[in-house]
Amino acid sequence: MKKRILIPIIAVGIFFTTVSFKSDFFEIAKQIEIFTTLFKELNMNYVDEVTPATLMDKAIKGMLEDLDPYTVYWNEQQVEDAKINNSGIYTGIGASAQSKKDKIIIVEPYQGYPADKAGLKAGDEIIKIGDVTIADLEDDAGELLKGAPGSKVNITYKRQGKTATATITRDAVEIKAVPFYKLINNDIGYIVLSQFNGRTTFETKAALVDLKSQGAKKIILDLRGNPGGLLNEAINVVNLFVEKDEVITTTKSVIEKYNQTYKTKNEPVDTEIPLVVLVNGRSASASEIVSGGLQDLDRAVIVGARSFGKGLVQRPKKLTYGTQLKVTISRYYTPSGRCIQALDYWHRDENGDPVRKDAKEYNAFKTKGGRTVYDGGGILPDVQLESAVFSPITTALLKDNAIFDYATKYYYSHQMADWKNFKFGEADFQDFLKFLKDNNFEYETETEKKFAEGLKISEDDDMSKDISASYNQLMAAIDSAKDKAIVDKKVEIESLLMDEILKRYFYREGLYNYQIEHNLEILEAVAVLNDAGRYNKILK
Repeated sequence: MKKRILIPIIAVGIFFTTVSFKSDFFEIAKQIEIFTTLFKELNMNYVDEVTPATLMDKAIKGMLEDLDPYTVYWNEQQVEDAKINNSGIYTGIGASAQSKKDKIIIVEPYQGYPADKAGLKAGDEIIKIGDVTIADLEDDAGELLKGAPGSKVNITYKRQGKTATATITRDAVEIKAVPFYKLINNDIGYIVLSQFNGRTTFETKAALVDLKSQGAKKIILDLRGNPGGLLNEAINVVNLFVEKDEVITTTKSVIEKYNQTYKTKNEPVDTEIPLVVLVNGRSASASEIVSGGLQDLDRAVIVGARSFGKGLVQRPKKLTYGTQLKVTISRYYTPSGRCIQALDYWHRDENGDPVRKDAKEYNAFKTKGGRTVYDGGGILPDVQLESAVFSPITTALLKDNAIFDYATKYYYSHQMADWKNFKFGEADFQDFLKFLKDNNFEYETETEKKFAEGLKISEDDDMSKDISASYNQLMAAIDSAKDKAIVDKKVEIESLLMDEILKRYFYREGLYNYQIEHNLEILEAVAVLNDAGRYNKILK
């Protein structure tokens, strides 16, 4: 069979903008020529038929994988997805979903949107969209759920072992940057900021102004779990609380044009109102620009757990045929000069993993008012709470979807009319432990990994027979310790179980209302704001 040959034509624009590019130009041109020739010969001569697009996609990913994980190639669909994510608006069924090999799992139907109206629930497994069986599809099946407003899509899904169908009418879906805000205790405004898209500043400002009109004299800004987003939106959110012309972040790079200073440009809403910012290990990037900026300017008390530590800035660069390269262009620094990047992707250990900066090597910096803060590993809160830190066992439960799956089981076996009366008792926790055993939940600790590596080395040294009995005893002891770890972290695990369960019955609004009264980090934030002496002492 005659093969169709795709030969990439690469137009190289020569812009002598930097000395480094001038000196590297011959090498760049040489490598491009080698790659182009290789790609052509491979397509023309390989023993079996190959797909040029697939080969190119893998080649690009292979080239980028040794860099940081944020430098990535976007195909046309991924470019559109990024635009949607930044705008916060798209057309579809209105649900958060997770693609698996042979199904799409509904993670959260958004209240009042098409999926919710059609009766879909979290945990439902979509196995067919229209006439397309997801198991037979190599591409992202989730794209089939998108379409024009008013168009219909038929789906087949499984729920609790039974198969059902639904017809969903697509509609415009708005993903709110501020999904919830409320006045609590008559004088504290609580604002949940879940992402930094194009509407973040508008929604945050609107919430702040509305809360102040209701009588808010203090503010809690909740950035927990916020993965970041648009840099300019982060600057503008800080600007709501600080004066015009304050430096919020600087970016530094070996490329001169990416060395930038970002200042506030607008008049603030309120520079005096007491402010607490909540962060945790899933608060990243733009969230850290906000929390780090407010901390360095002594404008807010940071409460929770150390943030993620993403101090790298990306920018999309247009390529041909509607594709883009999202490339890391610089590192960002807080007003005091801190870079909060936690992992060093350019220096790796013997296993190829990025090196994390040791706490002993953290550098000290001074805030505007003279307080000492440190770089090297995210934003360290002024008030650290153990309840905000995820233990290894909890992280494993989340990664394995054990908490999500148990919440699904709980929902179909319990009635609940009011979130105010919700309790997760000892019998419920024991049922969760049984659920883990019945579903063969397992996770590997770092200790197990190291012992397994040691056993492998002992095999190479012909010593494995002598130590295998001791090794098995150690593994049994570790298994026992892991069972104990789940019980030891009962409060932490129960909190996540309750959060996931509440969303099933009362959506996010019910969850947030419940958390205001029961969540330990929110209660601590309230306590800090209600103690003016403590608040002022922290900031001095």
